[in-house]
Amino acid sequence: MALLAVLMIAAAVSDLRSRMISNNLNAAMALLAIPFWIAIGLPVWPDVPIQFGAAFAVFLLFAGLFAIGAMGGGDVKMIGAVMLWMPLPLFLPMLTIMAVGGGILSAMMLVHIKLRPSDKPVEVPYGVAIAAAGLWALHQQYFNQFQAIGST
Repeated sequence: MALLAVLMIAAAVSDLRSRMISNNLNAAMALLAIPFWIAIGLPVWPDVPIQFGAAFAVFLLFAGLFAIGAMGGGDVKMIGAVMLWMPLPLFLPMLTIMAVGGGILSAMMLVHIKLRPSDKPVEVPYGVAIAAAGLWALHQQYFNQFQAIGST
């Protein structure tokens, strides 16, 4: 989990600096999900195909956004890789946190472009929102000791 957190933070920093997320970072996140599944004892059948299929469905959804120019390719690969690690009950909450974070980030970018006009198109470093939502989800699943409060 710590390694995923470090990789997500590295991707967010990279996206902030250069508006690019390396394929190597995304591949590392995706491939390291396999030993993670083994470590947590995720059953090979049917849980691994369900986890992969759900993450792939999210990837395809965001690939559609990439196709219409609403999202970068590195961001799409990152969200697919991160979702391989997330338990299914956290998919929708994580996507919601990511959307809210992305909206806040977009608003900040619009304010920035108003204060410092530029001829360059506005590129939102959405990897930051993905990493923030991923870190939130990791906290909820593995570090939140109060999960039972309010769940009954």
